[in-house]
Order: sequence, then C-alpha cells, then structure tokens
Amino acid sequence: MSELEIWAVIGVLCVATLAARSSLWLVGHRISIPKRVQEMLRFAPACALAAIIAPDILMSAGGQLQTSLVNPKLLAAIAATGFYLWRKNMLQTIVVGMLVFTLLRLATGG
Repeated sequence: MSELEIWAVIGVLCVATLAARSSLWLVGHRISIPKRVQEMLRFAPACALAAIIAPDILMSAGGQLQTSLVNPKLLAAIAATGFYLWRKNMLQTIVVGMLVFTLLRLATGG
C-alpha cells in the first residue's frame, strides 16, 4: 500500500466512525427505543467485558483451553469474584485479584 492509500483508508475510517457515533445523537430524539431493547442494552457493557476477559483467563499462550486449578489466572479471577461479592468494592477487588495472581505466579515459578 502506498502512503496515499493508507491516509485514504484512515480518512474513510474516521468518517465512518463519526457517522456511526453521531447518527443516534443527531436523530436520537426522533427514534424511540422499545423498553425491552433498553433493558437488554443495560447488559451490553458486562457482556463486552466478559468477552474480552474470559479468553484471557481461560486460554493458555498456545491457544489451548485451560480450566484446571493450576491456572493462576483462573484462580485469581475466582478469588477476585469472591472478594467482590463479599465487599462490593471494585478498586479493592482489582488489588486482591492482582495480588493473588502475582503470588500464584511467584509460587509456581511461572
């Protein structure tokens, strides 16, 4: 690809992103979203986060599914989830999860 083509692609992607993001802002007051769809959209961020985090926790570097209890990421995620259910504090949950993960990695030498 030439430099001109690269800049053209970047420009087209900018316009497409701007159009997609501004479309609801420009005509959003004319469109009414059904209550059922609004209820479903509440769960979209949690689903997106799970789709990003789950493969990182459950897959090894080689792309194999790793669900055994020797997986330090899985154990740290379980500990962080339990801590969050107990304390309901996101910052402390992140600290506990990372602490458990670090300790497990140091203990296993990996």
